[in-house]
Amino acid sequence: MSVVDNLTTYSFETVSVDNNGEIIDRQPGTVECFIENLGEEVSLDLVAIPGGTFIMGDNRHHQDEQPLHQVTLSAFFIGKYPITVAQYRQMMGEDKGYGLGLDDPIEQISWHDALEFCTKLSHQTGRQYTLPSESQWEYACRAGTNTAFHFGDIITPDLVNYNGDYPYAGAPQGENRERTTPVGSFPPNAFGLSDMHGNVWECCLDTYQPSYRGAPMDGSAWVDANATERDKRVMRGGAWDYVARGCRSAVRCSLAPDLRMNGCGLRVVLNK
Repeated sequence: MSVVDNLTTYSFETVSVDNNGEIIDRQPGTVECFIENLGEEVSLDLVAIPGGTFIMGDNRHHQDEQPLHQVTLSAFFIGKYPITVAQYRQMMGEDKGYGLGLDDPIEQISWHDALEFCTKLSHQTGRQYTLPSESQWEYACRAGTNTAFHFGDIITPDLVNYNGDYPYAGAPQGENRERTTPVGSFPPNAFGLSDMHGNVWECCLDTYQPSYRGAPMDGSAWVDANATERDKRVMRGGAWDYVARGCRSAVRCSLAPDLRMNGCGLRVVLNK
Protein backbone atom coordinates (compact mmCIF):
# COMPACT_ATOMS: atom_id res chain seq x y z
CA MET A 1 0.00 0.00 0.00
CA SER A 2 1.29 3.45 -0.87
CA VAL A 3 2.22 5.83 1.94
CA VAL A 4 0.04 8.45 0.21
CA ASP A 5 -3.13 8.59 -1.85
CA ASN A 6 -4.95 11.23 -3.87
CA LEU A 7 -2.12 11.72 -6.35
CA THR A 8 -2.52 14.48 -8.90
CA THR A 9 -1.01 14.82 -12.37
CA TYR A 10 1.59 17.50 -13.01
CA SER A 11 2.45 18.53 -16.58
CA PHE A 12 5.59 20.43 -17.55
CA GLU A 13 8.11 21.02 -20.35
CA THR A 14 11.78 20.06 -20.37
CA VAL A 15 14.50 21.58 -22.54
CA SER A 16 17.80 20.37 -23.99
CA VAL A 17 20.72 22.59 -25.01
CA ASP A 18 23.59 22.42 -27.48
CA ASN A 19 27.27 23.06 -26.71
CA ASN A 20 26.67 26.80 -26.89
CA GLY A 21 23.93 26.64 -24.29
CA GLU A 22 21.18 27.30 -26.85
CA ILE A 23 17.89 25.44 -26.45
CA ILE A 24 17.57 22.89 -29.27
CA ASP A 25 14.65 20.78 -28.07
CA ARG A 26 11.55 21.01 -25.92
CA GLN A 27 9.61 18.00 -24.70
CA PRO A 28 6.36 17.74 -22.72
CA GLY A 29 6.32 15.62 -19.58
CA THR A 30 3.81 14.33 -17.03
CA VAL A 31 4.38 12.95 -13.53
CA GLU A 32 2.29 12.08 -10.50
CA CYS A 33 2.50 14.47 -7.58
CA PHE A 34 1.38 14.32 -3.96
CA ILE A 35 0.57 17.55 -2.11
CA GLU A 36 1.21 17.62 1.64
CA ASN A 37 -0.75 20.30 3.52
CA LEU A 38 1.46 21.97 6.13
CA GLY A 39 -1.20 24.35 7.42
CA GLU A 40 -1.88 28.08 7.04
CA GLU A 41 -2.08 27.73 3.24
CA VAL A 42 1.45 26.33 3.05
CA SER A 43 1.89 23.06 1.15
CA LEU A 44 4.68 20.76 -0.01
CA ASP A 45 4.67 19.17 -3.49
CA LEU A 46 6.28 15.74 -3.81
CA VAL A 47 6.91 14.01 -7.14
CA ALA A 48 6.67 10.24 -7.57
CA ILE A 49 10.03 8.94 -8.83
CA PRO A 50 9.95 5.47 -10.43
CA GLY A 51 12.43 2.83 -9.34
CA GLY A 52 15.24 1.98 -11.71
CA THR A 53 18.94 1.47 -12.32
CA PHE A 54 21.54 4.07 -13.27
CA ILE A 55 25.30 4.60 -13.41
CA MET A 56 26.37 6.91 -10.60
CA GLY A 57 29.40 9.17 -10.72
CA ASP A 58 31.61 10.76 -13.37
CA ASN A 59 35.08 9.52 -14.38
CA ARG A 60 36.06 12.79 -16.09
CA HIS A 61 36.49 15.01 -13.07
CA HIS A 62 37.13 14.64 -9.35
CA GLN A 63 38.38 11.49 -7.66
CA ASP A 64 35.48 11.51 -5.21
CA GLU A 65 33.07 11.02 -8.14
CA GLN A 66 34.72 7.69 -8.95
CA PRO A 67 34.57 4.82 -9.59
CA LEU A 68 31.48 4.71 -11.73
CA HIS A 69 29.09 2.15 -10.26
CA GLN A 70 25.62 0.80 -10.93
CA VAL A 71 22.89 1.57 -8.40
CA THR A 72 19.37 0.09 -8.37
CA LEU A 73 16.74 2.07 -6.47
CA SER A 74 13.17 1.47 -5.34
CA ALA A 75 10.49 4.06 -6.11
CA PHE A 76 10.26 7.10 -3.82
CA PHE A 77 8.79 10.58 -3.55
CA ILE A 78 11.00 13.68 -3.52
CA GLY A 79 10.22 17.38 -3.23
CA LYS A 80 9.48 19.08 -6.53
CA TYR A 81 11.53 22.01 -5.24
CA PRO A 82 14.01 22.73 -2.48
CA ILE A 83 12.29 23.55 0.81
CA THR A 84 11.20 27.17 0.74
CA VAL A 85 11.35 29.89 3.37
CA ALA A 86 7.58 29.57 3.90
CA GLN A 87 7.73 25.79 4.36
CA TYR A 88 10.73 25.90 6.66
CA ARG A 89 9.31 28.56 8.93
CA GLN A 90 5.93 26.83 9.05
CA MET A 91 7.68 23.85 10.63
CA MET A 92 10.54 25.50 12.54
CA GLY A 93 9.26 28.94 13.53
CA GLU A 94 9.17 32.41 12.02
CA ASP A 95 12.66 33.34 13.17
CA LYS A 96 14.38 30.21 11.85
CA GLY A 97 16.67 30.02 8.83
CA TYR A 98 17.51 32.70 6.30
CA GLY A 99 15.81 33.48 3.02
CA LEU A 100 14.83 36.44 0.89
CA GLY A 101 11.26 35.73 -0.20
CA LEU A 102 8.71 33.18 0.99
CA ASP A 103 9.03 31.28 -2.31
CA ASP A 104 12.84 31.35 -2.29
CA PRO A 105 14.66 28.30 -0.94
CA ILE A 106 15.68 28.42 2.70
CA GLU A 107 19.45 28.74 3.09
CA GLN A 108 22.14 29.17 5.72
CA ILE A 109 20.94 26.07 7.54
CA SER A 110 23.10 23.24 8.84
CA TRP A 111 22.82 19.51 8.18
CA HIS A 112 21.47 19.13 11.73
CA ASP A 113 18.86 21.82 11.01
CA ALA A 114 17.80 19.87 7.91
CA LEU A 115 17.37 16.67 9.92
CA GLU A 116 15.36 18.53 12.56
CA PHE A 117 13.07 19.87 9.83
CA CYS A 118 12.46 16.31 8.61
CA THR A 119 11.71 15.16 12.16
CA LYS A 120 9.16 17.92 12.76
CA LEU A 121 7.58 17.39 9.34
CA SER A 122 7.27 13.66 10.06
CA HIS A 123 5.70 14.30 13.47
CA GLN A 124 3.11 16.71 12.06
CA THR A 125 2.11 14.60 9.06
CA GLY A 126 2.45 11.07 10.46
CA ARG A 127 4.67 10.17 7.49
CA GLN A 128 8.37 9.38 7.66
CA TYR A 129 10.17 12.21 5.86
CA THR A 130 13.94 12.23 5.56
CA LEU A 131 16.80 13.67 3.54
CA PRO A 132 17.61 11.87 0.28
CA SER A 133 20.42 9.40 0.11
CA GLU A 134 23.19 10.59 -2.18
CA SER A 135 22.24 8.01 -4.79
CA GLN A 136 18.54 8.98 -4.61
CA TRP A 137 19.55 12.58 -5.16
CA GLU A 138 21.75 11.91 -8.20
CA TYR A 139 19.21 9.50 -9.73
CA ALA A 140 16.49 12.14 -9.31
CA CYS A 141 18.73 14.88 -10.71
CA ARG A 142 19.84 12.95 -13.78
CA ALA A 143 16.29 11.82 -14.63
CA GLY A 144 17.61 9.30 -17.15
CA THR A 145 20.45 11.44 -18.53
CA ASN A 146 24.19 10.81 -18.44
CA THR A 147 25.36 14.29 -19.42
CA ALA A 148 27.02 16.80 -17.09
CA PHE A 149 23.65 18.45 -16.44
CA HIS A 150 20.15 17.18 -17.11
CA PHE A 151 19.84 19.85 -19.85
CA GLY A 152 23.00 18.59 -21.61
CA ASP A 153 26.72 19.23 -21.20
CA ILE A 154 26.33 23.01 -20.83
CA ILE A 155 24.26 25.30 -18.64
CA THR A 156 23.69 29.04 -18.74
CA PRO A 157 22.17 31.45 -16.18
CA ASP A 158 19.03 31.47 -18.34
CA LEU A 159 18.46 27.89 -17.14
CA VAL A 160 20.15 27.70 -13.73
CA ASN A 161 20.88 30.12 -10.88
CA TYR A 162 24.66 30.02 -10.34
CA ASN A 163 27.57 32.47 -10.57
CA GLY A 164 27.52 33.24 -14.28
CA ASP A 165 30.97 34.84 -14.08
CA TYR A 166 32.39 31.29 -14.09
CA PRO A 167 30.93 29.24 -17.00
CA TYR A 168 31.69 25.62 -17.83
CA ALA A 169 33.08 23.89 -20.92
CA GLY A 170 33.20 26.88 -23.23
CA ALA A 171 29.77 28.29 -22.45
CA PRO A 172 29.49 32.08 -22.48
CA GLN A 173 29.58 34.12 -19.29
CA GLY A 174 26.21 35.22 -17.99
CA GLU A 175 24.35 36.87 -15.17
CA ASN A 176 25.53 36.57 -11.58
CA ARG A 177 22.36 37.25 -9.59
CA GLU A 178 24.15 37.20 -6.23
CA ARG A 179 21.06 35.80 -4.50
CA THR A 180 18.58 32.94 -4.53
CA THR A 181 15.67 32.89 -6.96
CA PRO A 182 12.10 31.69 -6.28
CA VAL A 183 11.85 27.93 -6.66
CA GLY A 184 10.57 26.74 -10.03
CA SER A 185 11.92 29.76 -11.92
CA PHE A 186 13.69 27.55 -14.47
CA PRO A 187 12.72 24.51 -16.59
CA PRO A 188 12.52 21.19 -14.70
CA ASN A 189 14.14 17.89 -15.58
CA ALA A 190 12.38 14.86 -17.07
CA PHE A 191 11.12 13.81 -13.60
CA GLY A 192 9.49 17.23 -13.20
CA LEU A 193 11.99 18.43 -10.57
CA SER A 194 13.19 22.03 -10.51
CA ASP A 195 16.39 23.60 -9.16
CA MET A 196 18.36 20.36 -9.02
CA HIS A 197 21.25 22.42 -10.40
CA GLY A 198 22.15 25.63 -8.59
CA ASN A 199 20.11 27.90 -6.31
CA VAL A 200 21.04 26.05 -3.07
CA TRP A 201 23.13 23.06 -2.08
CA GLU A 202 20.93 20.23 -0.80
CA CYS A 203 21.75 18.08 2.24
CA CYS A 204 21.97 14.31 1.85
CA LEU A 205 21.90 11.66 4.59
CA ASP A 206 25.31 10.27 3.72
CA THR A 207 28.55 10.67 5.62
CA TYR A 208 31.09 12.00 3.13
CA GLN A 209 33.56 9.44 1.76
CA PRO A 210 36.50 10.40 -0.52
CA SER A 211 35.53 7.84 -3.19
CA TYR A 212 32.74 5.45 -4.11
CA ARG A 213 34.73 2.33 -3.29
CA GLY A 214 32.43 0.27 -1.10
CA ALA A 215 29.39 2.48 -1.72
CA PRO A 216 25.89 0.94 -1.38
CA MET A 217 24.38 -0.26 -4.65
CA ASP A 218 20.74 -0.38 -3.48
CA GLY A 219 19.99 3.33 -3.17
CA SER A 220 20.49 3.46 0.59
CA ALA A 221 22.52 6.15 2.33
CA TRP A 222 26.18 5.46 3.15
CA VAL A 223 26.15 6.35 6.82
CA ASP A 224 29.03 5.92 9.24
CA ALA A 225 27.42 4.85 12.52
CA ASN A 226 30.41 6.24 14.39
CA ALA A 227 30.40 9.64 12.67
CA THR A 228 31.16 12.66 14.86
CA GLU A 229 30.86 16.41 14.43
CA ARG A 230 34.23 16.28 12.69
CA ASP A 231 32.92 13.96 9.99
CA LYS A 232 31.49 15.87 7.06
CA ARG A 233 28.14 15.16 5.39
CA VAL A 234 27.30 15.27 1.70
CA MET A 235 25.77 18.27 -0.08
CA ARG A 236 24.62 18.18 -3.70
CA GLY A 237 23.60 20.43 -6.58
CA GLY A 238 25.62 23.65 -6.40
CA ALA A 239 24.27 27.06 -5.42
CA TRP A 240 23.61 30.64 -6.50
CA ASP A 241 27.11 31.72 -5.45
CA TYR A 242 28.93 28.73 -6.96
CA VAL A 243 30.62 28.13 -10.31
CA ALA A 244 28.90 26.25 -13.16
CA ARG A 245 31.29 23.30 -12.90
CA GLY A 246 30.16 22.77 -9.31
CA CYS A 247 26.51 22.41 -10.34
CA ARG A 248 27.03 19.20 -12.35
CA SER A 249 24.83 16.16 -11.61
CA ALA A 250 27.80 14.21 -10.20
CA VAL A 251 29.45 16.91 -8.09
CA ARG A 252 29.82 16.15 -4.38
CA CYS A 253 30.39 18.75 -1.70
CA SER A 254 31.15 18.04 1.96
CA LEU A 255 30.33 20.19 4.96
CA ALA A 256 30.59 19.87 8.73
CA PRO A 257 27.13 18.96 10.07
CA ASP A 258 26.84 21.97 12.39
CA LEU A 259 28.07 24.61 9.92
CA ARG A 260 25.70 27.18 8.41
CA MET A 261 26.77 28.85 5.16
CA ASN A 262 25.28 30.79 2.26
CA GLY A 263 23.58 28.57 -0.28
CA CYS A 264 23.01 25.57 2.02
CA GLY A 265 19.44 24.22 1.93
CA LEU A 266 17.52 20.96 1.65
CA ARG A 267 15.00 18.88 -0.25
CA VAL A 268 13.02 16.07 1.38
CA VAL A 269 12.24 12.46 0.48
CA LEU A 270 9.33 10.19 1.37
CA ASN A 271 10.10 6.54 0.72
CA LYS A 272 7.31 4.31 -0.60
